[in-house]
Amino acid sequence: RAEILQLAVLEPSLAILDETDSGLDVDALRTVAEGIAAVKRKLPALAILLITHYERFLDVLSPDRILVMKEGRIVAEGGKELSSKIQADGYDPL
Repeated sequence: RAEILQLAVLEPSLAILDETDSGLDVDALRTVAEGIAAVKRKLPALAILLITHYERFLDVLSPDRILVMKEGRIVAEGGKELSSKIQADGYDPL
């Protein structure tokens, strides 16, 4: 995806990636996630806000923190275990 190339070239201090996984098949998703990880290695100070509804990115990326928003408010915060809980139980318990 073009956004990942732009990150590598422009070297911003903050990147907001909104549903970058939308419309991607499993192979393309892995390629994009690996691209994000490579940019993060190149730019360790880069802060990335990755917005997604799916756990799929976490197979490749290791986020520092996962936040869940509902109606504009953060209703849950945690690590990968939070994502696994959501995949198992859905969002209703939050």
